[in-house]
Amino acid sequence: MRKVAFLKNTVLAATAGFLLTTAGCRNENAPNPGGNPLPSTPQARQFAQKTNDFSFDFLKRVNDQQKKDENIFISPLSLHMALGMLLNGADGQTAEEMKKAMRLEGVSLADANQTYEMLIKGLPTADPKVTTKLANSIWYRNGFSVEPAFLDEARKSFSAQVSGEDFGNPAPVMNKINQWASDNTNAKIRKVITEIRDEQVMFLLNALYFKGDWKYQFEPKNTYDSPFRSESGTQKQVRMMSMNANLRHAFRPTYGAFDLPYGDGTYTMTVLLPNENSSADALINSLNAGEWSELQNAMKESKVLVGLPKFTLEYESFLNDVLAKMGMPTAFTDGANFSKISKGQGLKVSFVKQNTFVAVDEKGTEAAAVTSIGVELTSMPPSLVCDRPFVVMITEKQTGSVLFMGKIVDPKTTSL
Repeated sequence: MRKVAFLKNTVLAATAGFLLTTAGCRNENAPNPGGNPLPSTPQARQFAQKTNDFSFDFLKRVNDQQKKDENIFISPLSLHMALGMLLNGADGQTAEEMKKAMRLEGVSLADANQTYEMLIKGLPTADPKVTTKLANSIWYRNGFSVEPAFLDEARKSFSAQVSGEDFGNPAPVMNKINQWASDNTNAKIRKVITEIRDEQVMFLLNALYFKGDWKYQFEPKNTYDSPFRSESGTQKQVRMMSMNANLRHAFRPTYGAFDLPYGDGTYTMTVLLPNENSSADALINSLNAGEWSELQNAMKESKVLVGLPKFTLEYESFLNDVLAKMGMPTAFTDGANFSKISKGQGLKVSFVKQNTFVAVDEKGTEAAAVTSIGVELTSMPPSLVCDRPFVVMITEKQTGSVLFMGKIVDPKTTSL
């Protein structure tokens, strides 16, 4: 039996989303977890279904803008949670567009916040053999007026660390933010903010870290050198891990799939392999929440030979265009409405960026993601800083009389 070749690493982007966004909606055929499974309430199931739609759309959009011969590794959950914090500050058309892009139509903000809170508290304890960490933070410019209700909700529903900082002295602030990212990803993602511009007043961050050993580990002695064929037809040598075991798997019309569970089985990597006459791109374009559900029902456990290359990769992507195409363009324009963050000041999103890391070997998987959102003033107020010689006039407004006039070229302070 020919060893199964692993598809282009692109499809791992899908598994990152499946790994976490489906946590609140387990399939009947899934392995029995030994930890504390998340509550499978109607609210959680609805949220999982909608966020799965978001995950597949997200993957397709990123794949469309990526070069065909480049890896992708994204975290739909990290992005969704960062956007969820931001959604609490949006209003009007901006909020409606965000809910559409996030696939939260028909879900109240209160219910969404409650589900985020459940995920933040529940995912880290879902499997005692797997390490999962979720963290959120908000960093804002000292002197920028932030609505207390916005920060209170971030602390309550997202367990967010909130900090006002001196953005006028950017280096120490960037160091703090980047250290926070490093601390919450086991040092796998060390730099997410590289500049703080004058118009930027807030950063919202989500960090997600995952480390799990395979439930059925690959034997290092069965790892061998194997050719890996790219989409263009060129070949390279990879270290192919191999296993012949009882695993859940299925063969669909255009692809095959198998599950590699972690720990007690609460978390799983699902690997999808396109048929020889298909491609990873075609597979991605065919995926949606309905197909994913059908795949779960089709998977049965029996003996199967699988092969998976060892790999490590880092990935970074700016997501403004992706999110605009997903349905929320206004958030990035001067017409954005984030009045629930700060009243009386025009705000817009300057950038949404995701940094990720993943390493897969015989023992298991380590993965991390940080989603960062920059918020800036839609237009900077005129600046008149008297840091050069200036003129003063003291007048009486009713009559227009000028009482005093002067030119200040050396603003000394003296006592009488």
